[in-house]
Amino acid sequence: MRKALLTLGLAFSAAIGAVAAVQAADLDTLKLAIGQRGNWENSPAELGQQAGIFEKHGLKLDILYTQGGGETMQAVLSGSVDIGIGVGTSGILSAFAKGAPVRAIGNSTTGANDLYWYVPGDSPVQSMKDADGKTIAYSSNGSSTNTTVLGLIQEFKVKAEPVATGSPASTWTQTMSGQVDIGWSSPPRGVPELQSGKIRLVARGSDVPSLRNQTVRLMITSAPVLDQKKDQIKRFAEAYAETLDWMYSDPKALEAYAKWVEIPVDVAKETRDQFYPKENLRLNRLSGIDDAMADAVRLKFMAEPLSQDQLDTLIQYPTKPTE
Repeated sequence: MRKALLTLGLAFSAAIGAVAAVQAADLDTLKLAIGQRGNWENSPAELGQQAGIFEKHGLKLDILYTQGGGETMQAVLSGSVDIGIGVGTSGILSAFAKGAPVRAIGNSTTGANDLYWYVPGDSPVQSMKDADGKTIAYSSNGSSTNTTVLGLIQEFKVKAEPVATGSPASTWTQTMSGQVDIGWSSPPRGVPELQSGKIRLVARGSDVPSLRNQTVRLMITSAPVLDQKKDQIKRFAEAYAETLDWMYSDPKALEAYAKWVEIPVDVAKETRDQFYPKENLRLNRLSGIDDAMADAVRLKFMAEPLSQDQLDTLIQYPTKPTE
């Protein structure tokens, strides 16, 4: 009898495993490149997959984390991934103007209040007005931090030297060791250190007026992938929007985020509530595109603004963009 029950149990387990294997085989895989692992704005793919939301939409995500928007865009344009998340708008406009087959499929974030620049607590630099002759960090060429640093330099009329330093973690090492004078980051990285005074904030992205209500980072794909995987990308957008709703309504989402990035839940909540208004992450938002083009021209990312026909080719949101 015991042997019969054991055999039945093994058969049942095998059947369950077979069903799971079939279900996994039925999922469409999308490869993603995402800048800055651990940022709240860039976490929906990771958290939504953990929560089973993307699976519910028939998708499995294969996620690659990069050092910033420039590296993310290169991964998309090379065909290594299907979708890039968190790519600077100026970099995208520049690449498109030069003939790259890039397509924008959604808003990653609007506004730049989440980005901040800091110095060690004992630095003589008190604000951006003291940045003459200093080095100032950004992640990678073509990223939103690249655009913002150039904007900060122009806004405060200082002769600082921009330096590509990669992720917030690598930037932290370079800043605290004196290799770069002014570091960059975004929450939750550095929040406890700001609270304790180990570092001091000297500028925010929102100090550049044109960036305050501008869509500064976008989700992208390539024209060939959009042609081949339009349905999968539409389902991806639906699952992503559902994940965002969950992240702003369910305490379990905060707990999942805190566990993933290894921070206390109260720091996770402060990160979300103080730096990332939900409306700024709304997927179909597109704000200040004319200002974005003007900034890209002013900062020499492109020679002239795109025409309306060019914008209609570049902007391929699954649902109609709104302000």
